Amino acid sequence: MRSIQTLLSAGTVLPVDPQDSILVDHSIAIDQGRIIDLLPTAEALQQYQANQHIEYHEHILMPGLINAHSHAAMSLLKGLGSDLPLQRWLNESIWPTESRWVDAQFVNDGSELAIAEMLRGGITCFNDMYFFPEVTARAASAIGMRSVVGMIIIEFPSAYASTTDEYFAKGLSLFDQYKADPLVNVVFAPHAPYTVADDTLKKLNSYANELDLAIHMHVHETAAEIEDSLKQHGKRPIARLHELGLINPNLLAVHMTQLTEQEISLVAEAGVTVVHCPESNLKLASGFCPVNELLKSGSKVILGTDGSASNDDLDLFSEMRTAALLAKGVSGDAAAFNARLAVRAATLDAATALGLGDEIGSLEKGKAADIIAIDCSSIEAQPIYDAYSHLLYGVDRAQVEDVFVAGRQLLRKRSLTTISEDEIITKAHSWRERIQP
Repeated sequence: MRSIQTLLSAGTVLPVDPQDSILVDHSIAIDQGRIIDLLPTAEALQQYQANQHIEYHEHILMPGLINAHSHAAMSLLKGLGSDLPLQRWLNESIWPTESRWVDAQFVNDGSELAIAEMLRGGITCFNDMYFFPEVTARAASAIGMRSVVGMIIIEFPSAYASTTDEYFAKGLSLFDQYKADPLVNVVFAPHAPYTVADDTLKKLNSYANELDLAIHMHVHETAAEIEDSLKQHGKRPIARLHELGLINPNLLAVHMTQLTEQEISLVAEAGVTVVHCPESNLKLASGFCPVNELLKSGSKVILGTDGSASNDDLDLFSEMRTAALLAKGVSGDAAAFNARLAVRAATLDAATALGLGDEIGSLEKGKAADIIAIDCSSIEAQPIYDAYSHLLYGVDRAQVEDVFVAGRQLLRKRSLTTISEDEIITKAHSWRERIQP
């Protein structure tokens, strides 16, 4: 028998493979942080001697979820400016608060709060856009979570940088610092077309092509954004980005609630990935991303929570369900964004879009052991006929019992193992007392 570190055995395993397999009574063999085998449990017990064998009798094992768009540190601004449209929310509430309070300590404490919440909700990797990205990367790495942090680019000065040159310099330094890190990846993160000038967009696109990095950007979030672009540039934001060369496979276009048929065809042909954040869009009344039309055109659609300030939670199970229900309601097609598509959007498709498809997103030999265990033993979880459908419509994040990242257990029986929950809550209370209007 081969000695290994961990063996996870479960009644149901969803590898999220090309066949959308649902494996019954299977085990995942883990050693040195990676999946070395996925096989029937009876065979696993004959082949492997594990230092730790965890049996999940009434659980679903699946890949960890991937939050493709977040502003982690904004967890400390949860609920500020509620019930306002985007521009009023930004101008009257968020930006004034950020200008007063955001610094490295704010970002550290807010990131820790967000990471704790995401882990308890089965999220094992998040793609972040915010100031002081090196602080978020450091916080995530210390806890053991996987992160993709953005080299933030914006035209106006902040506590993080004063000029676009400084934003670029700090971003490229961040890239150099983490380019060999097993848990941290780096992408470009220009805020939005309306906050980044043409010359800056051309420069970052050149860097992105040279370094083969994704560009993570808010695009076509609201009707007002389109109107302002027409007034200022004489064209819609996507047309402007297309002329600048940014409508390409590197682009992760977040929100995309305002799209014409021609724009849907353009982004599909160009290989753009759309990051759908349905609950944030609903709360801010930004509009509906045409998910069904995008998928039919051949675009990839993945999912993000956005930040807690515009959503109030970082719950990707809820986002999957809302995205599926919205797609059906808006399109009039009950088959739109079905359970398998929704689960892939939060796992393998997201990993592929972030350049991590060979590392995470599915349970396969050789990949990192980023795995979550979902407890389906309760009355509310009975009965289960189709595991994919059950994940989409019958599971909530409170059922996530255990979480592993690179084979390391970060959540055990709903309790975090690498950071103090009490300390996180105490820090959040302290910031609320300082920020509270």
